[in-house]
Amino acid sequence: MKRWYLYPFSLGYHMVTGIRNTMYDLGIFKSTKFKTPIINVGNLSVGGSGKSPMVMYLAQYLSKHYRTGVLSRGYGRLTKGYDVTNYESNYKTVGDEAMQLFERFKNRFVIAVSEERVPGAKKVIEDMDLDVLVLDDAFQHRAIKAGFNILMTDFNDPFFKDHLLPAGDLRESRTGYKRADIIMVSKCPDELTEETKQYYISRIRPDRTQKVFFSSIGYDENVYGKEKMLPDNNLNYYDILLITGIANPKPLLAHLAKFSQRVKHLKFRDHHNFTEDDIKKIIADYKKLGEYKLILTTEKDYVRLKSFDYLRDIVYYWPINVVIDKKEEFNQIILDYVRK
Repeated sequence: MKRWYLYPFSLGYHMVTGIRNTMYDLGIFKSTKFKTPIINVGNLSVGGSGKSPMVMYLAQYLSKHYRTGVLSRGYGRLTKGYDVTNYESNYKTVGDEAMQLFERFKNRFVIAVSEERVPGAKKVIEDMDLDVLVLDDAFQHRAIKAGFNILMTDFNDPFFKDHLLPAGDLRESRTGYKRADIIMVSKCPDELTEETKQYYISRIRPDRTQKVFFSSIGYDENVYGKEKMLPDNNLNYYDILLITGIANPKPLLAHLAKFSQRVKHLKFRDHHNFTEDDIKKIIADYKKLGEYKLILTTEKDYVRLKSFDYLRDIVYYWPINVVIDKKEEFNQIILDYVRK
């Protein structure tokens, strides 16, 4: 998407980013290293590239073997500083992504937020005695020297075809991919041929130390609300009002179209803070639907929408997971890094 209105800002931003990266590459700016293994999940572009499902996958997998923590900046919250997500937290205090993780996994692993990553990482590692920390969206935050970097890139909008803002969606140069240990091509179609994989690998041009993996989105067999609801193959009985506040709702729309053609979509910007006027609009559109109807949203949006009394009993979400091609090989690389 071209964003020419950002042109004056982008020139200065890219110049500063380029100089800053060079300073880190030359060692003039120092990165903080940790003895505790740190895995960073990030991307080169703005918008959704599948970072959140990958963070979720890593934390869930690693927590089976190690005392694991996740640290994000808590984007969109109304508070500042360091905080650990718990049963008293909500999306206003820790952000929707941290709250989404806690709603699904509770205390299986530690979920902390801090806009200042270095002190936040130090505190959560020390206070919680972590064996491994997963950083969410810190590929450009080079003040921390992560031991392992996973770069996400969307199958439908890969970084090697993209351009710097405002001509494209890249927030730093394509050459930034060289800092990654793994490049994960996300949101791939279910039927991905070996020929297509080899094409992507040839365009990415990984060096001998880098590995390229491919992943797709896996949808749960059920949608959920206050209680477990219906199998997704029964969605065709309903008129559906779909509410999204994510960067890229296209995969969800494509998947939902397999089960129902009676869908009205209300799209909001990523991390949108829903207002009372938004809720009135949602309720008005909901009332216009047929006798059998439901409001469907994403797991991330659900943690915000359920806070409104008008919606709590009628809004449902559809959980997603990342499905990794060659999962065993990927898992082994992650374990090998942590064990070292």
